[in-house]
Amino acid sequence: MKRRDFLTKTFGAGVLASGAISFGNFSNLKAAGASNHKAAYDMVAIRGGEPEVMFDRGIQSLGGMKSFVKPNQTVIVKPNIGWDRGPELAANTNPQLIGRIVEHCVKAGAKKVYVFDYTCDNWQKCYSNSGIEKAVKDAGGTMVPANTENFYQKTSQVGGRRLKEVKEHELILESDVFINVPVLKNHGGATLTMTMKNLMGIVWDRRFWHKNDLHQCIADFATYRKPDLNILDAYRVMKKNGPKGVSVEDVTTMKAQLISTDMVSIDAAGAKLFGLDPETIGYIKLAHEMNAGNMNLDELNINRIKI
Repeated sequence: MKRRDFLTKTFGAGVLASGAISFGNFSNLKAAGASNHKAAYDMVAIRGGEPEVMFDRGIQSLGGMKSFVKPNQTVIVKPNIGWDRGPELAANTNPQLIGRIVEHCVKAGAKKVYVFDYTCDNWQKCYSNSGIEKAVKDAGGTMVPANTENFYQKTSQVGGRRLKEVKEHELILESDVFINVPVLKNHGGATLTMTMKNLMGIVWDRRFWHKNDLHQCIADFATYRKPDLNILDAYRVMKKNGPKGVSVEDVTTMKAQLISTDMVSIDAAGAKLFGLDPETIGYIKLAHEMNAGNMNLDELNINRIKI
């Protein structure tokens, strides 16, 4: 039996869980992402709307989801669903955004759209209480677990200074399209959670990262695993006490969103949106130096949309 057939049967058999940025300061270039898609813009920066409306406008300016997802392809959407928290605390990716992304993938002709995260709290509670499980199912997607080591396969880590190999979720390895959708928030160890940091939710052995220079490990993995599309959710942003969150008082409503194929670029823009200099975020500088992407925002062609 082929591994993909095994995964489809397994996951289909009942194992599923019941400071502001100045958008006007960016000027122009052209960047490279993980996919072969050539867009008119390197990044789209949207502000002022609801999550799904901002995504509709942003993805349209990149040619629509059909530019990234082809008929009969299998898609992985990877939000941050690490914590047993409701949407108001901004510990997880906004469920409205995830639902709309899944909807776009389905309309583009995707055969399957899977959504998962290797959670920190109980995975079933995280999936449910985040609101993401319902949003995904309503949009025609499928939630899958990531809570046991059996779901992970060992892969070689190409070019890593600290990471030489990881155990990566099989669905990432087997799927055609990988869409990375973190929430922008404060993080005690990494300073900020953004697109590169969000990839820790697709590997099993992430404790190694924390013990062996977290910033370098994040940068190492970014040189190896490049999603086809990245969407940074900054509708609600946890400004302190991250990553789990304590109170709604820690959260500010920014109503912003960033979309790009380049994780280094989008994380640099995300840092500015949060109110920090990208140069102060270790993994951004390291990933840029390792040619995982471009942190120099003044070299990018950014489409700024205000709703």
